[in-house]
Amino acid sequence: MSVTLGIDTSNYTTSAAVFDDYNGTFINSRRLLSVGDGEIGLRQSDALFQHTKNLPDILGGALIPHHKVDAVGVSTRPRDLEGSYMPCFLAGVSAAKAAALSLGVPLFEFSHQAGHIAAALYSADRLDLIGEKFISFHVSGGTTEALLVEFTKELKLTAKIIGQSTDLKMGQAVDRIGNMLGIGFPAGKELDRLANNGEWKEPIKVSVKGCDCSVSGLENKAKMMLDQRVPFENIARFTIEFLNKTLVKMTENIIHQYGKLPLVFAGGVMSNSIISKNLTERFGATFASPELSSDNAVGIAVLTALQLGK
Repeated sequence: MSVTLGIDTSNYTTSAAVFDDYNGTFINSRRLLSVGDGEIGLRQSDALFQHTKNLPDILGGALIPHHKVDAVGVSTRPRDLEGSYMPCFLAGVSAAKAAALSLGVPLFEFSHQAGHIAAALYSADRLDLIGEKFISFHVSGGTTEALLVEFTKELKLTAKIIGQSTDLKMGQAVDRIGNMLGIGFPAGKELDRLANNGEWKEPIKVSVKGCDCSVSGLENKAKMMLDQRVPFENIARFTIEFLNKTLVKMTENIIHQYGKLPLVFAGGVMSNSIISKNLTERFGATFASPELSSDNAVGIAVLTALQLGK
């Protein structure tokens, strides 16, 4: 049993979490990076600066209730692939190394994607899948991928991409369409609210070839609808239904090709209430809780505890 600190500095969120393995509780301290009005992203240099500025307060929020930490974990890269790199993770790595050295405890390194998947497994009470093969969708502003995943007993993650978007990421589409509708960044939560107040009954044609998809047509269709003065809530509903139908078709094709393995959905887009409800009913899929669907360090802290307990 242990108390572990996890740190994650993604492109849009500074986060630190303390996981108490004694009682299975966690403290999740995080802050969205500031994006200017009308903008839908950040340069890496700006993200790195904001993380560096945010980390002292974020770490204080996570650590104040605890007097002892047994290990520190950090996300060092986007994915578990050779060459996977983004400068924004350097801020978290520097803070984690400093924390581990000052506390005299071990430091463990993971990918941001591994943290997302672990957060989903933990929040859905499915850590039993560690050591087993399963299919995980990671759907966010930076990633739209279906992965054949295996966390070995040694916590080495293998994640083979078996489906992906060939153009726009789903989270990018959500934020771009949200921007058209005057929604601030990130747009997911407000677009979800609008979609639940809208309707869309016409057939929706999506682009799925094999296990891959294309979603760039969604943005173009939304622009046309906006020009035609379609109510905002109906544009939002169309957007979510388009993404939902795309994910359903991808999932059906993946199950046909790889068999009926457990399904785990992670990433900010997967916190959408309409999509998560539909995929759960259709496929019995496992989802992260809404709090742990978007970027956070809880999964990193959980993986650190598991690594320490090996």
